Amino acid sequence: MTSAVIELDQVSLGWRDRVAVRDVTGSFARGSLTAIVGPNGAGKSTLIKGIMGLVSPLRGRIRLAGDSRNQIACLPQLGELDRSFPISTYDLVAMGAWRRVGAWKKFDSSEHERVKAALDMVGLADFGPRIIGTLSGGQLQRALFARLLLHDAHTLLLDEPFAAVDRNTTEDLMVLLESWHREGRTVIAVLHDLDMVRSHFPQALLMAGQAVAWGPTQDVLTPENLHLARHLCAGDYL
Repeated sequence: MTSAVIELDQVSLGWRDRVAVRDVTGSFARGSLTAIVGPNGAGKSTLIKGIMGLVSPLRGRIRLAGDSRNQIACLPQLGELDRSFPISTYDLVAMGAWRRVGAWKKFDSSEHERVKAALDMVGLADFGPRIIGTLSGGQLQRALFARLLLHDAHTLLLDEPFAAVDRNTTEDLMVLLESWHREGRTVIAVLHDLDMVRSHFPQALLMAGQAVAWGPTQDVLTPENLHLARHLCAGDYL
């Protein structure tokens, strides 16, 4: 039986008197490819932050298998990155090696080769010296995917990885994401494009401030479940 890499036990998340996620129970299987979907304000990004340990549960528990905390990497929303900071694309990608290199170890030739290979893999081989503020949205997202490659993590959390990027970038990065899944990594992505979810993600979690449905995508993204999620997020009582 496939083991769970992340387990949620009646987890509620929020800040002060605002609960954004309520009583979510379930698990992400090791090696699974799961989309987290739902209307705006459904708590999708908050759930990602909870798994990453950036938001502490108000109630319930989030359990990570073994040393999974050290084997999780996250791709944040583009809007959360300060593009005015004068860092090069190369250095942004190299930050993915932090857990291996730390503050005091030498960034040796093997790590330099990793960075160059990652930039090449995402189509940015000649963009290393460019300051990130000069990159387009799609180019910056490619750079962030390259940084994930440097993490070499077993579990990858991606918060709206295809938002505000062009179709070619989306297709290229989706190929990379699926390759991680084939390697046996656990991939969890917050997405809005339900057609993409149906085409590429075997598992889905439909959120509406709570878990409306969680399981095989064809069973989750039914008209009835989507209708319920919209009404729950609108505050309607059905």
